[in-house]
Amino acid sequence: MAIKLSMLVIFFSIMIGVGLYCRKQATDVNGFVLGGRNVGAWLTAFAYGTSYFSAVIFVGYAGQFGWKYGIASTWIGIGNALIGSMLAWVILGRRTRVMTHYLHSATMPEFFGKRFESRSLKIGASVIIFVFLIPYTASLYNGLSRLFGMAFNIDYTVCIVVMAVLTGMYVIAGGYMATAINDFIQGIIMLIGIVAVVGAVLKENGGFMNAVLSLSQITDPASSAQPGVFASFFGPDPLNLLGVVILTSLGTWGLPQMVQKFYAIRNENAIKKGTIISTFFALVIAGGCYFLGGFGRLYSSIINVKTDGYDAIIPAMLSHLSPLLIGLVVILVLSASMSTLSSLVIASSSTLTLDFLKELFEPDMDEKKQVRIIRFLIMIFIAISVVLAVIQYRSSVTFIAQLMGVSWGALAGAFLAPFFYGLYWKKATRASVWTCFIFGSGLMILNLIMRPAFPKLLQSPINAGAFAMVAGLILVPLVSLFTKKPDQEKVAGMFASYSKTVTVKQSTDLGEEGVR
Repeated sequence: MAIKLSMLVIFFSIMIGVGLYCRKQATDVNGFVLGGRNVGAWLTAFAYGTSYFSAVIFVGYAGQFGWKYGIASTWIGIGNALIGSMLAWVILGRRTRVMTHYLHSATMPEFFGKRFESRSLKIGASVIIFVFLIPYTASLYNGLSRLFGMAFNIDYTVCIVVMAVLTGMYVIAGGYMATAINDFIQGIIMLIGIVAVVGAVLKENGGFMNAVLSLSQITDPASSAQPGVFASFFGPDPLNLLGVVILTSLGTWGLPQMVQKFYAIRNENAIKKGTIISTFFALVIAGGCYFLGGFGRLYSSIINVKTDGYDAIIPAMLSHLSPLLIGLVVILVLSASMSTLSSLVIASSSTLTLDFLKELFEPDMDEKKQVRIIRFLIMIFIAISVVLAVIQYRSSVTFIAQLMGVSWGALAGAFLAPFFYGLYWKKATRASVWTCFIFGSGLMILNLIMRPAFPKLLQSPINAGAFAMVAGLILVPLVSLFTKKPDQEKVAGMFASYSKTVTVKQSTDLGEEGVR
């Protein structure tokens, strides 16, 4: 216990210290929300990766889908690395950075508002973000509480309050730059931790070959009558596995807290380096998490999924590890959760301030007041999410994957297609964006309250979210063909920013370069 507590104290001290160190860079909106748009490749890549993978992935998704699909769940991690990280950086990275600079937009709603010349789109997007980021945040606390309960026997409410307060402290003090630096530190911990944990679990089961052999001998008639299916290449249910890959991989393209990383990156060279770093990080973390979860059925003698839920699988797998490794696992998941939480609260509070309150009630709000309100809303957002997490826990809603599926599905279903076409297609219309907003978020709300009425395949929020994203990619061009076209002269000016060379004066202290 002394070892585990000492590790936690050191970890929290570093996080708070970084927040205080960065407070001078968070005095205006650009500095607080985007780190002055001067964040390097390593910090941005790790910020992207740690915001991507949290307790939701490590405890909820890895446990649930590892149990359902066996080691075939590793495909989810590979999809996350190749589609959710590498392709996202290649396809969205440069264009997002260049166009958001051109439009002077600091948030995704502001991008929609300026790209499609619509104040109502900006406000609508900000409402969707604020509403649907909350259940995602609640899911972070739930996953973390499982591991804290296993390692320290700490009450759930105490656990989430401590995590929320400490995260709020360094985010409020240092803004985006404090978050990025802490994400880098937390990412290093995650890399070391996942490698150590996977190695320890395999060793406990006699090594990789013995573990796979043991897994191949497990049968579950409810999943499949095929022998050895949990050790097979595609598992017992390839179609639903594909839905999980699509939601967790393609979904990042439409999540405001993920896309915002491209707004803040320093230059194009940093994007190229960041692509490689981010892909490697995702392969190790996501691949390792889902690979680990694939062996969950080896622990079926100490896990009762029907009574304890899927979220109990990973903690049970780790409960026999040494105190040092358990402490490392707790800090690993704490790192992932705090980095994701910090990213979510910055995205939500900045959006609500800049795109809703300022837009509707005080257009001439000065920079200092904007930063004060953002900081205040960070506290409010964290408090709301804590209350919802406690209510969710008391009501025995314990499935992390469902909470995350609703949130990801609504946000990515609403934003992915409009954002992608907004960057790449001049003829995308305002009406098509509204159609996608309403369809994506509306589908997930209906799935939440009327799930039995959906076709069997879409009753899962994971599959419904994947369907919303893919449908959006069809809806935007289809609706755009029959609705009022945007002003092509203005749009041409926006798209000219991609090919036009903008000369930026070299600055040694900021490390700026010419931007194509």
